[in-house]
Amino acid sequence: MRSYIRIVPIAALLLLPVSSARAQTAADPSGHWQGKIETPGMDLNIEVDLAKNGAGALIGTVAIPAEHVKGLPLAKLVVEGRTVTFGAREDQTLTGDLSDDGKTMSGTFSVAGATVPFLLTREGDAKIDPPARSAAIGKDLEGTWTTTVESTGNRVALKLTNHPDGTATGSLINLSEGGLEIPMRITQTGSSVTLETTVVAGTFSGTLNAAATELAGTWSEGPVSKPVTFHRAGAAESKK
Repeated sequence: MRSYIRIVPIAALLLLPVSSARAQTAADPSGHWQGKIETPGMDLNIEVDLAKNGAGALIGTVAIPAEHVKGLPLAKLVVEGRTVTFGAREDQTLTGDLSDDGKTMSGTFSVAGATVPFLLTREGDAKIDPPARSAAIGKDLEGTWTTTVESTGNRVALKLTNHPDGTATGSLINLSEGGLEIPMRITQTGSSVTLETTVVAGTFSGTLNAAATELAGTWSEGPVSKPVTFHRAGAAESKK
């Protein structure tokens, strides 16, 4: 779990939309973009995919190869004129302008009051996997769960939801790090629960207690494993 928290500030070099003074017809930034953020001392390579869904709304994901992060959803995305602002966490933003030929996007990455430049080049069509869906889960597991990571003090929420079509979705949200949200696949067999994300190489395996108030287990990411106990939202919680 600690490794996940560590990854968040680096991996989420993304953004939340901000308003623009321009009142132009919005350009279409759809496509697969590759480039770099010029951070102090090194360049950080990133890949951004932007596309329209079935409803015509623009959606996107980001990959950061050096951090082994891929397919991280952009929570919000705004296009105003030729300016594109997109984001996966609320306290970090990338805002860039499309070139006249639509082949490049350049601008600044803003975090903690500082800004650094970035440049992306359009390299073909977007490559966005559909949202992860799992088989329906039990009512005893469905809902919102929270935990506090003792080593960092970070608050983390786990949201598990059933849908009318008989599927379920899950997401892990770092409440202390800009609300970054990572989708999770869910497997439940009785009281045994496994959560897996392909955004980072992370897996949680745990057991739901009889009262359905605690979900205790282990978060594993690469060679690192850490005990974690989620508590149903509203139930008493102790740090784990």
